[in-house]
Amino acid sequence: MTFHPSLNRRSALGAIACGVTSLALPAIVRAEAPATPVSLHVAKSPTCGCCEAWVNLAVAEGFDVTTTEMDDVTPAKVQAGVPQSLWSCHTASVAGYVIEGHVPFEAIAMLLRDRPAITGLAVPGMPMGSPGMGDDPAARFDVIAFGGAAAEGQVYFKAGA
Repeated sequence: MTFHPSLNRRSALGAIACGVTSLALPAIVRAEAPATPVSLHVAKSPTCGCCEAWVNLAVAEGFDVTTTEMDDVTPAKVQAGVPQSLWSCHTASVAGYVIEGHVPFEAIAMLLRDRPAITGLAVPGMPMGSPGMGDDPAARFDVIAFGGAAAEGQVYFKAGA
């Protein structure tokens, strides 16, 4: 064994620790990345351009989107349990939650991260500037939580705030 004056016990242990850390790092990074895109199903009218724009934004956000074209989306809203006062143009489902209307994807990400005990989120009507309705990041509107533990009219997310 050859003696190297610059190599002492502390530097040898440091080199070993760096080597072990660098081997573990790729596994840590892989564990944080989702294995597959999250599935999102959208019931929408075949003639609604803003619904199609929202679907395109969902795809750009990385969702695996499927659509069901319906001349009347009312049955999908009723079956999903969306209160009539919160209805919008399209109704979606993702990971067991209902998404009604032009909900921003930041709110959906928060929903999927926090997993609250609610039925879903809604953006009632079709606010100008919302995703699919002009995509203005400065647009101000509320995203309402409904069902489950959500109080009636509970604001879950404030867009543009």
